[in-house]
Amino acid sequence: MDLRDATPDDVEDVRAVANASLEASYGHVLSEGAIEDAVESWYETEELSRELDDDDAVFVVAEEDGEVVGFVQSYFVDRRERIGQLDWLHVHPDHRGHGVGSDLLRRVEAELLERGATRIEGRVLVANESGTEFYAEEGFTAGPEREVEIGGETFSERLYTKFPDEDAAGETVTTEERVTADGRSLFVAYDEAERASKAPFYPSYSDSDRTTREGYFCGNCESFSPLVDSMGTVECPECGNRRKPTRWDAAYL
Repeated sequence: MDLRDATPDDVEDVRAVANASLEASYGHVLSEGAIEDAVESWYETEELSRELDDDDAVFVVAEEDGEVVGFVQSYFVDRRERIGQLDWLHVHPDHRGHGVGSDLLRRVEAELLERGATRIEGRVLVANESGTEFYAEEGFTAGPEREVEIGGETFSERLYTKFPDEDAAGETVTTEERVTADGRSLFVAYDEAERASKAPFYPSYSDSDRTTREGYFCGNCESFSPLVDSMGTVECPECGNRRKPTRWDAAYL
């Protein structure tokens, strides 16, 4: 098996692996049409080709006998520190159980850390037992959970974090109180940054304990105006900052 950086020539193979992987992991929960629509939204050919040219992206494919059998997509998010964010880790169902996922993870972790990441994060649906077990076995620490909507149903999604230096695991979570244009106090969670086209979006909450989610704070124009559509696309009408449709979790193994 060979691990290499993805190229624009891999786009169709990446889409095929993602589709097969999602069907294997969620075919019992979601319809075939819902999965196809999701892959089309997340892996639109032009958008994916642009991502491959992004200096902040680390995108690696696993190839066996000339066939792409898995891939890992990650990127950097600059908050108070530099975070390596795992966006997707997919392995084709015909090639699972042979260490492909572990090899991909080690490769991308090494590059993220070499390029200055202070920690690595990935989010996984709690219902994805193989994904949660995978991250636990790979030395990630389970963190807080949040709810996400998929196909009209609510799922719990858990944050997994790995620190290159164990001492760093004791750092405090950053939450900042900010006042909206209409005078309300909202709490911005800087440690939950989500990458977007101009600057990260940060979830906002009505209280410092983060029990009630209110929306997003735009890191580009510092407004609480971002809107979310039915596919989870986040866009700020004030400055045009945009996040692609929501992805469900970072491990389909």
